Amino acid sequence: MPDLNLLITLDVLLAEGSVARAAERLRLSPSAMSRALARLRETTGDPLLVRAGRGLVPTPRAVALREQVGRLVQEAQAVLRPAESLDMARVERTFTLRTSEEFVENFGPALLARIAREAPGVRLRFVTKTDKDTALLRDGSVDLETGVVDASANPEVLTQALFRDRLIGVVRSGHPLSQGTVSIRRYAEGQHVYVSRRGQARGQIDDVLESQGMPRQISTIVAGFSTAIALARDTDLIASVPERYTVHQREGLHSFALPLVLPTFTVAMLWHPRLDADLAHRWLRGCLREVCGLQQVQSPLS
Repeated sequence: MPDLNLLITLDVLLAEGSVARAAERLRLSPSAMSRALARLRETTGDPLLVRAGRGLVPTPRAVALREQVGRLVQEAQAVLRPAESLDMARVERTFTLRTSEEFVENFGPALLARIAREAPGVRLRFVTKTDKDTALLRDGSVDLETGVVDASANPEVLTQALFRDRLIGVVRSGHPLSQGTVSIRRYAEGQHVYVSRRGQARGQIDDVLESQGMPRQISTIVAGFSTAIALARDTDLIASVPERYTVHQREGLHSFALPLVLPTFTVAMLWHPRLDADLAHRWLRGCLREVCGLQQVQSPLS
């Protein structure tokens, strides 16, 4: 197999017409450059550069090769040079995002509007996230995920925070908890709908309540926050849901701060390192960051 590095050597030799100047330009010793010229002559079967007086002149074959070699070197350098820009208006590509339905409902419209303005050829394919397994990112089935990142997250996956969130309570208008101060006792004594995508029967709220000697009654367990809010809208159930994640679903309902000390949590986006430098993917990540950063919570607590 020919040594493609010889193309660069030949390009410089033909441009300089001097072994010494070519060696200086490529930061090689004159003897190393002479050896390279000997290899070029052997590979091409042509002298390429021959002595004429005190200098060297190209052979007809070298003259014929000059333009082609220069073009090949430029193309190779362009291929290996880091990409600096991308016209997203001309990009046609489908990105698969794995996230919750609530995330799509609350942040999807603004994200799609941004894409329609800047990259009309880009299409988003949303798939529902049911677990924290990052295998789909690794095998390329999914381009980007959102979710709460915990200590057990795969270190192979890259993450970046989008926003911080907290749990709040939601009840129907006219519910007893929609009036007056919501104490920990009043909250615990109500009937609750609990959200668990993994099918668990209790969570951190229950740990805190039980430490205060006031366990709550979970009447219903569902797999999503939208379902929990829908049930709270038409029953006396109390739903405890993320504040920013559920802005639109909570419209018309009474929201209140939980009478508990609970940690906030960070919602992040996750992607595989192989897409980190991809300009289109980087643009999409930027769009998602801005959409999540600009969208403020509207009347979070009524």
